[in-house]
Amino acid sequence: MFKAIVFDAYGTLFDVYSIGTLAESLFPGHGAQIATLWRDKQIEYTRLITMSDPNETGGSRYYQDFWELTRAALQYALIKFDLPHGPSSEEALMAQYAKLAAFAECRPVLLQLRERGIKTAILSNGNTEMLHSAVTSAGLSDVLDQVISVDSIRIFKTSPKSYQLVLEAFSVEPREVLFVSSNCWDVLGATWFGFTTLWVNRQKLPQERIGPPPDYIGHDLSMVMQVVAS
Repeated sequence: MFKAIVFDAYGTLFDVYSIGTLAESLFPGHGAQIATLWRDKQIEYTRLITMSDPNETGGSRYYQDFWELTRAALQYALIKFDLPHGPSSEEALMAQYAKLAAFAECRPVLLQLRERGIKTAILSNGNTEMLHSAVTSAGLSDVLDQVISVDSIRIFKTSPKSYQLVLEAFSVEPREVLFVSSNCWDVLGATWFGFTTLWVNRQKLPQERIGPPPDYIGHDLSMVMQVVAS
């Protein structure tokens, strides 16, 4: 049914909120709220850039890569909560972000897909360097066929240009791709683009109130295998 299964990276394969544990040790009583605001501001910055003043090549003339935005979002969160910090705490959190842990079911699912001969990839806002770091540290290099970064087009998801990168990488039609993300806004963008979509609703959030629903919904990546089997 599917010629390629494509995963978002952050929040889907890699646990972005696990960084709250380190944040809590550095800033007692504030770990969870730092992790949440950091993530929210990071995504807000990608949307601001994507919507603002595209240049003649289609990217934003205000483009900054995801690593830069991740640092800026962290700085915002620390300032927002009036937390005294210096280069050492900021660098410690950024270093942890570069090596986020993968969810427990991640590698087993990717191994099963490889055994079935189904191509797999990451499509992420992350730049190539940070994705390589995350994939390598999580031990997933041997179970992914491609790691695709929007950095090459200098614009972020949910721009249709970002999802087009998958079609160019695998020479497939949109409905031949199962796109998997824990971010419902990302799933909605991918659905609009024409992908078959699976929302991994780890946080038990409500669905978006606009646009079509995901084709499939699960609570972790094991749902991928149920979809493939069906």
